Amino acid sequence: MTGYRQVLAVPGMAALLGVSLLARAAITADVTALTMYVVLRLDMGYVAAGGVAAALTAGVALGGPLLGRMMDRRGLRAVLLTTVAAQAVFWASVPVLPYGLLLGAAVVAGLLMVPVPTVIRQAIAATTTPGQRRAAFALESVQGELSYMVGPAVVILCAAQLSPEVVAWGLGAVIAIGGLGIALLDPPLRAEGEPDAGAPARQARREWLDGRMIAVLTMGFGVTTLLGGIDLAIVATLREAGQVSWAAVVVAVFGVISVAGGLIYGALPRSLPAGLLLGLLGLVTIPAGLAHDWRWLCLAVAAAGLLTAPALSTVADAVSRLAPAGVRGEATGLQSSAAGAGFALGAPLAGLAIDASMPGGGFAAAGLAGLVAALAGGLLSRSRPAPGKAFADRGTPVAVREPTKVSGGRDAM
Repeated sequence: MTGYRQVLAVPGMAALLGVSLLARAAITADVTALTMYVVLRLDMGYVAAGGVAAALTAGVALGGPLLGRMMDRRGLRAVLLTTVAAQAVFWASVPVLPYGLLLGAAVVAGLLMVPVPTVIRQAIAATTTPGQRRAAFALESVQGELSYMVGPAVVILCAAQLSPEVVAWGLGAVIAIGGLGIALLDPPLRAEGEPDAGAPARQARREWLDGRMIAVLTMGFGVTTLLGGIDLAIVATLREAGQVSWAAVVVAVFGVISVAGGLIYGALPRSLPAGLLLGLLGLVTIPAGLAHDWRWLCLAVAAAGLLTAPALSTVADAVSRLAPAGVRGEATGLQSSAAGAGFALGAPLAGLAIDASMPGGGFAAAGLAGLVAALAGGLLSRSRPAPGKAFADRGTPVAVREPTKVSGGRDAM
């Protein structure tokens, strides 16, 4: 645990992780809050609710790299204050918007979502040493798991006890408070000696968005596609067994084991390649479809849970090291977009497999998606940069395959 103590001892890091957890938990519950509002207050079906959720998700996917690029050019506070204002206006307006306007507003709200994960990952890359980054990114991935465990559950409970309107207002307030808290902390996004926001030193996109970076983004996409499929497969399997009420327990067990896996991985003396972790994650997910009881399913998803946070943190680490400092915001924004796209694809992909075969087919589809992404990432990572395209802050040329080896440089999902 020495590595974690060192990370938390970095000036401002503990406060940043604490404040950002508040905002991140609220952001992970935004789709749930909109779903509850459309279904319970507008008295519309789940297809309509899914349309609003898809609009918000599409906006987030498009906005990630745009906000990251703005952060590279204009600085952190300008982006945070703009997005906080946008979220406050959107969530305050939700209860008075008709469905058609709500769809359009959701796209804009997604485009201007407070970029909490992007900020955390940049701050980790800027303020920690290469030896501390695995533990730091493990903490960041654990934070993400905790957010998904807590945020939606609290929103559902509050919507049942209070009202969807109050939940929308409260969620917007928490997002705004969290974003303002991060703005007050104003964590550094550049290490000493790296170009500040707005500095003219900026590499062209074609110079850093090469095969190795695309490989890492592909793996990040594969991890979240797999995770999105697992969630649906758990519900489908237990529904067929007549135990759908236990789905929440299985999902909670999966989350707790993922948190434990992330903490264990961050304390290990060395990292594993992202492709290997994703490949193993895919392999252990496929057999979970053989379980037909909630108790066995808890055991079946345990191996996948142990590998989830390590895979996410390794992808984040690789992105932070492959991206030159001047475009780190845009690169981490692309990572967030890839992750969001994976979550959006995972459930429909698993659903097709379930409808075409049986509930266990959802686990097979999710696992195979992870394996395909690992294979594709491995092939892409073999590409070599053209002469003159290696950057001093990239570290070792084979960063995807050897994520902890750094030679004189600086080391995000």
